[in-house]
Amino acid sequence: MSDSSYSDGAAAQPAARPEQAAPRLMLEGITKQYPAVRANDDVTLIVAPGEIHAVLGENGAGKSTLMKIIYGAVRPDAGEIRWEGEVVEIANPAAARKLGIGMVFQHFSLFETLTVGENIALALDEPFDLKTLSKRIREVSADYGLDIDPQRHVHSLTVGERQRVEIVRCLLQNPRLLIMDEPTSVLTPQAVRKLFATLRRLAAEGCSILYISHKLDEIQELCDSATVMRGGRVTGHVKPKGETHASLAQLMVGHSLPDYTRREHNPGAVLLDVKQLSVQSDDPFGTSLHDVSFGVHAGEIFGIAGVSGNGQAELLSALSGEKRGVRADAVTLCGKAAGRLGAGGRRALGLGFVPEERLGRGAVPAMSLSENALLTAHRQQMVSSGWIKAGAMRAFAKRCIDAFDVRCGGPQALAQSLSGGNLQKYIMGREILQAPKVLVVAQPTWGVDVGAAAFIRQQLLDLAARGVAILVISEELEELFDICDRLAVLAGGRLSPVRATGATNAEEIGRWMAGLFGAREGAAPSAEQAAHA
Repeated sequence: MSDSSYSDGAAAQPAARPEQAAPRLMLEGITKQYPAVRANDDVTLIVAPGEIHAVLGENGAGKSTLMKIIYGAVRPDAGEIRWEGEVVEIANPAAARKLGIGMVFQHFSLFETLTVGENIALALDEPFDLKTLSKRIREVSADYGLDIDPQRHVHSLTVGERQRVEIVRCLLQNPRLLIMDEPTSVLTPQAVRKLFATLRRLAAEGCSILYISHKLDEIQELCDSATVMRGGRVTGHVKPKGETHASLAQLMVGHSLPDYTRREHNPGAVLLDVKQLSVQSDDPFGTSLHDVSFGVHAGEIFGIAGVSGNGQAELLSALSGEKRGVRADAVTLCGKAAGRLGAGGRRALGLGFVPEERLGRGAVPAMSLSENALLTAHRQQMVSSGWIKAGAMRAFAKRCIDAFDVRCGGPQALAQSLSGGNLQKYIMGREILQAPKVLVVAQPTWGVDVGAAAFIRQQLLDLAARGVAILVISEELEELFDICDRLAVLAGGRLSPVRATGATNAEEIGRWMAGLFGAREGAAPSAEQAAHA
């Protein structure tokens, strides 16, 4: 392993030399204990002015808790925080912002009923004029390639668009330390490039950046140094540019990652058939679907790429049964017209569904994992004569926890107490254990560490090998190329031509994500879309 100071013990980062400027941020002995887990255990971290510093670790390693402590959202039980050489107590986020600390959260902290401009205004500690602020939002978002309309209400935004709001809100504060927790999870490759250029410019101007990401190629490209965490403790420090993808992954999870195993299987009949699906978006800022047609065969993984906000939300609601009113034959499941069936009726036909938003749609935050199992898996002998069988409910949740290596306090743990990656594994497991015939999955590994992502992708490959028809909607091109048999792109509410994965490349898919397919930009899809062979 190249230029690395990695060790298996709780290594301490070397202190700054006397001739150097004081570190922008220094943490010493930070400890945080929750009832079921010690999230941070004697953590030491040093970040220099103008440094882009990564924090690496599995889901549940304690990274997000540590960032919340720095931002004042969580109070540590022990330890010391030094800001530019001075000991400070960061009592709350307002105090952090006053020091010059900004944070982009992985799970969004936005008010659904307010506009983008109003949400951003709430984060400002100084008086503001909403009209002037809206103009500034437009300027900053356009400059950084994160276009967003300040007049839109947050409840109408996709996950990717909400991520943009979080980033722009933080950049408007001109922070001296910028904390970014999975900032590119739902950004396009082009937007990531612009964001990286912005972060490099901020670092060159002296802003320090703490960067959390499970995308190891991003860490290697962007970050000057990295602190590795496992089980709440610091286990080492590395220079990412001197590491390989494999060595960084091994430092994070403690073992090498297995290669994906593809089992031989021949695609069978079309189990999910979508024919000329047109859906008018309920959201005035949404994207309507226009004559979308595709078929997913038994034993096939069909991928749909695209920039968030191009009709993915509308397509998912039309497939899941949340949106009804389309022609009955516009959506066919296992040979039966399902376009006018609700979510329950479609699940009865064999549909499994994983939405892109984990908290709120995939799981109810304040309910236990057992109770969340009941929501979609009640057909798994959890209800008898109208009575809920609590024992069966707990047993199913435990089977899911064990089979999918969900790190939690057991079946009674609240969904909101899990890290993002562990909650994602639980939701995926809940659907897979119901043995669906058709599985629709949105953003299956969003915010999930490399070990858990590899596990989830292997589960999808194994499921396809058992004859399940799988539709994956994702903005992770690498993921789609890794596991999918065929690919298409959704742009402007229209579907591109369909390609076998081996017959296309990231460059072509990237052009299609910008709407450049067909005879002209945004052209209607070719007849190839409707071909299910």
